[in-house]
Amino acid sequence: MSADGPASDDPHSRLPPAHPFDDDKLREECGVFGVVGAADAANFVALGLHALQHRGQEAAGIAAYTPESGFQLAHRFGYVRDSFTNPTLMRTLPGELSIGHVRYSTAGSKGQTAIRDVQPFFGEFSMGGAAIAHNGNITNAAALRRELIDRGSIFQSSSDTECIIHLMARSLQRDVPERMKDALRRVEGAYSIVAMTRTKLIGVRDPLGVRPLVLGRLDLGGRPGWVLSSETCALDIIGAEFVREVEPGEMVVITAEQGVRSFRPFEPSAARFCIFEHVYFSRPDSILGGRSVYETRAAIGVELAREAPVEADLVCPVPDSGTPAAIGFAQESGIPYGMGIIRNQYVGRTFIEPTEQIRNMGVRLKLNVNRALIRGKRVVLVDDSVVRGTTSRKIKEMILDAGAAEVHFRIASPPTAWPCFYGVDTPRREKLLAATMSEDEMRDHLGVDSLRFITLDGLYRAVGEAGGRDPARPRYCDACFSGDYPVAPSDMIEQGFRPRAAAE
Repeated sequence: MSADGPASDDPHSRLPPAHPFDDDKLREECGVFGVVGAADAANFVALGLHALQHRGQEAAGIAAYTPESGFQLAHRFGYVRDSFTNPTLMRTLPGELSIGHVRYSTAGSKGQTAIRDVQPFFGEFSMGGAAIAHNGNITNAAALRRELIDRGSIFQSSSDTECIIHLMARSLQRDVPERMKDALRRVEGAYSIVAMTRTKLIGVRDPLGVRPLVLGRLDLGGRPGWVLSSETCALDIIGAEFVREVEPGEMVVITAEQGVRSFRPFEPSAARFCIFEHVYFSRPDSILGGRSVYETRAAIGVELAREAPVEADLVCPVPDSGTPAAIGFAQESGIPYGMGIIRNQYVGRTFIEPTEQIRNMGVRLKLNVNRALIRGKRVVLVDDSVVRGTTSRKIKEMILDAGAAEVHFRIASPPTAWPCFYGVDTPRREKLLAATMSEDEMRDHLGVDSLRFITLDGLYRAVGEAGGRDPARPRYCDACFSGDYPVAPSDMIEQGFRPRAAAE
């Protein structure tokens, strides 16, 4: 569901947040992965999902098919490693065709996922079954759901992905790919989809290509196996070769025998890939649009140092997402780089339901200050974003408690002033610090010596647009910074949300 969607009405089968102290970061909703043509394909999928775990930590699911066993699905809460490394479970998922999904719920359920919402979903059609997994958000899902329910559809989950299954069921087309094309022509929003029939692996990106999807090839000695993934880093873990990105508005239908066939079911549109994938969501060892994510983030730090110089003694990243930008900032500014904050990698789910006292020290459970390095220094803290500002304030207090002389924040993205409705968990607009405060007001609210964000033009330059952002034809979706929504958030507008044009 979208960021401002209704809360789940099911008080049972809920899972507490994977990171109960990490409530001040934007989160991707999920990652998708699929394999065809490899023996025990589900094992490859489990490895791929492990590499995509950063895109969703609440739950995971895998679907597989063999003619003997039919479709088999497994859905589990928690990390991939906690369930899908179990040999007994994996033996229940045989076959050369499999897809999977890792989930982080958006704010409709706020970490209270029901098992029925965990993907992939399965539907039985007249020509055979199909499983589907989806990354993104359908912005007209509420309207579609009302229409489908009025026509007799019975929904089993609160996920917008289920709308696609019902729309496919009502299509009169003769095969699953054609039914999917029919269904997706009714859908608005952002999505990357992996799906499977008894013989086909299917991948689709929305016409604007907001969410990522890549194609890879496995060398299995005889015939090739084929892979679909949210990111290239998940190809690396299984030894697959990156072939290309699935293009915006493209559907690929893949079989072990015929390989990859490409279709264009939508009217051509100017692509608007999510720019925050470059800033934060994607793993730094992935490739996006032919560019290393790590190198892009370092370039963001370089641009930030040019736009917002400061006299200081030490540049420190806020681990881990701020690290490449901090390295770029240090290189460009000439200020020494140091690990002034150390991340505890093993917090995990240690405190599933922390007491209030524990919750108040939550940031210290995850991050600790390197006092010997910080003491007496003017410190530049480089972070990827400021959302509510709660974590930034706590980190600032930790740095000052350790004896820092000054604290300066440099943020590797523009102010996040608008909610995302395309598959990213963001608070309501009034909860976003930048929606109600100027940069100077945010500086005073956080209590730091200075606070500067990279400009939107600077961010565009860092991702390869030398002239900055073209307001008439922006290359990326940057709605969370600009309020320029490339697809109208129909359901949210119906609920009273006012996009930028209307708000002004």
